[in-house]
Amino acid sequence: MPIDTVTRKLSTTGSALSWQDGALCAETGPEFFFPEPGSSTREAKQLCGACDMKRTCLEYALAHDERFGVWGGLSEKERNELRRARHGG
Repeated sequence: MPIDTVTRKLSTTGSALSWQDGALCAETGPEFFFPEPGSSTREAKQLCGACDMKRTCLEYALAHDERFGVWGGLSEKERNELRRARHGG
């Protein structure tokens, strides 16, 4: 997903993302959490691990079916696995 699309999406959801004000990701650019395909997500996940908003972020991503990037410390694939596990399949 292009960075300008991510930025536009984040700005149009307004208060739904107010938790980001206290999140560590607010101190970095979106490209950090939306790496190019095949790039490492390790640094983003490490930052998420130290963030007080990690759980809120993950729940937001699951509730809004975020399909790209690292949210709440999980990649797209990891969130899909979590969804399947939560729904018994």
